[in-house]
Amino acid sequence: MNHVLIVDDDTDSATTLRELVRADEFSVAIAHTLRDARRQIALQTPDLVLLDLQLPDGNGLDLFSDPQLVSDTDIVLVTGHASLDTSIEAMRRGAADYLVKPIAMKQLQRVLSRCGERTAPTAAANAARAAPRDPGAESGRFGLMWGQTAPMRRVYQQIHRVAPTSVPVFVMGESGTGKELVAQTVHALSRRRAGPCLAVNCGAISPHLMESEIFGHEKGSFTGADRQHLGFFERASGGTLFLDEITEMPLDLQVKLLRVLETGRFMRVGSTQSIQTDVRIIAATNRLPLEAVAAGKLREDLLYRLNVFPIELPPLRERLDDVPLLAQHFLDEIANREGQVRRFEPAALHQLAQYPWPGNVRELRNAVQRAYVMADGETIDALWLPKPPATVAGDAAPSTRRALPEPTAQNGVGEPVITLPVGVSMAQAERLLIQATLRQCEQQKERTAAVLGISLKTLYNRLKEYAGDSPSRH
Repeated sequence: MNHVLIVDDDTDSATTLRELVRADEFSVAIAHTLRDARRQIALQTPDLVLLDLQLPDGNGLDLFSDPQLVSDTDIVLVTGHASLDTSIEAMRRGAADYLVKPIAMKQLQRVLSRCGERTAPTAAANAARAAPRDPGAESGRFGLMWGQTAPMRRVYQQIHRVAPTSVPVFVMGESGTGKELVAQTVHALSRRRAGPCLAVNCGAISPHLMESEIFGHEKGSFTGADRQHLGFFERASGGTLFLDEITEMPLDLQVKLLRVLETGRFMRVGSTQSIQTDVRIIAATNRLPLEAVAAGKLREDLLYRLNVFPIELPPLRERLDDVPLLAQHFLDEIANREGQVRRFEPAALHQLAQYPWPGNVRELRNAVQRAYVMADGETIDALWLPKPPATVAGDAAPSTRRALPEPTAQNGVGEPVITLPVGVSMAQAERLLIQATLRQCEQQKERTAAVLGISLKTLYNRLKEYAGDSPSRH
């Protein structure tokens, strides 16, 4: 389902617009200030932003420079203060359209129709519902997911079985493996597909605001609560709620989430009345669940309540035969968006299939986009693609099994290589990779997060944990 963010300080106008957009089966969020808008974008990237110009804390045009907006998000200005200058400035900054209040319904429907055609979720849902007994075996596509290797076909079979039921789903996998796509595909195949499918990144929300964002709050319940706020549980009613990075949720809030899962009821912050909820929960983590429990990051009782139907996504290095298919899919997406067709040379595809992809599918997408930009002509060669390491990890002697070596070795092209000892845990391997990448990136955290294919918030959380484990280390 496409997601629309309405940014308007006029409560009545925003509410009316929300009802009009909902009638076209879009999920909707409302923000009344630029600050609220940026928070909503961090929570869930919108496909379309309906943006007012005059806001209490600035001009709506300032949102165009927000780094959290993805390149294919449409921004449409909706204002009662139209002028030629603002129209020209909006178009110069990349606005997709410009609507003047009062909005004509035909104009709004045109904007929504264009957004729906661009993302085309219905086609993906129909393709998934029509999946054969061995989904993904022939076309390599299942819903919003791509891959035709045996590990991915097992994932497709699990999704195909669990989607029509109402049981909770727990998705496990490294960062960048496509956990949110699993949630969207489960929703598209479920009986709730006509309802909203909302995603919450628990690692991107301040712990002080998380309860309010998930359960909502009443007006006056705390300083700054100048109006009633509907949380994700209310907004996702009748649909699916995807809780990503569940281990980043504070433990006291995990207790409240557990109660909601057991009783089906919750209370807004500042309220004394419980509200019935009708939401299917899909949770996800990039940690090993039992290790997260042992580390005090996840309540054991909540794990068993969420882990009714586990789905484990394989890392890309365990399905390298899917790399050419994925790379071509990403290249086609970019070509459709940019308007210029390019193709891979066979040697380029071969090199992509030899790389271990520590950042998984997200890293592959970024690599394809960079190669597309750097290509001189219609073909993409191997020059700007990642080069496979010259050494194989895991060759350390058993006597050094518990050692945590510094990654100072060099491969044939002068790039650092991490040699991991046999038997090292996933948590230790992740720590080594993050710390080595941070050193390689000269302590630049934004660059490190981009190379690893994780959010900056997740990187900060990991570094905070490592500092807590070893107080003397910086």
